[in-house]
Amino acid sequence: MTAAVIGLTANLVRDAKGRLRHEVKDTYVNAVLRAGGVPLIMPAIASERAALLDLVDGVILTGGEDIDTRPFGVPLHPEAKVMLPERQDAEFALLDALSARQDIPVLGICLGMQLMGVHGGCPLIQHLHDKWPDGDRHSFDNLHHVKSEIGSGPVASWHHQALESHGPFDAVGYSDDGILEAIRDPRRHFYLGVQWHPERTVDATMGDGVIVLVVEAARALKAAATRA
Repeated sequence: MTAAVIGLTANLVRDAKGRLRHEVKDTYVNAVLRAGGVPLIMPAIASERAALLDLVDGVILTGGEDIDTRPFGVPLHPEAKVMLPERQDAEFALLDALSARQDIPVLGICLGMQLMGVHGGCPLIQHLHDKWPDGDRHSFDNLHHVKSEIGSGPVASWHHQALESHGPFDAVGYSDDGILEAIRDPRRHFYLGVQWHPERTVDATMGDGVIVLVVEAARALKAAATRA
């Protein structure tokens, strides 16, 4: 059967001449390939995100800069370094579209999990160091231990923000110092967010194994549609 196509949300950056670039790190691309999927980059264009869902069998919300909380009436933390507004608009447009296409498997990674949570009404910790003085152990790809329903083991992370609570989702993973590390929406076929970076995690279960989960869910959905 044809491999599942996995949409990877593009980051949006400006080059030295101020031109916008839609980018995805090859760590995401290679992780999807290793899992047997076909990666497809989804440009950060809000008006096109719903249409792009017709081209993919699953979606990975990739990492990036911080969420700008000001549009939600929450003052921005001085340590926040926000993504470009065009990307934020595109991500929330995608999440809106996915709410109407709940059969599509979705994996949120780092910022992706935070976007899923904020879109679902979860409060955001804008700077871990305000509550965890050793917050740097969650940055710079430092390893720390996570225990979750997916599995347990050392993971690589690079974030200074996190969801404060799981809101309407199931909390399915925590770090060894109590930070929420994984959420799942039990109402959907596959809707999982992880706070760490599985595409850069060496541990087989917590690394490539996480990417395999979304690729396999997308492949199963595609197979079922083919049989129907």
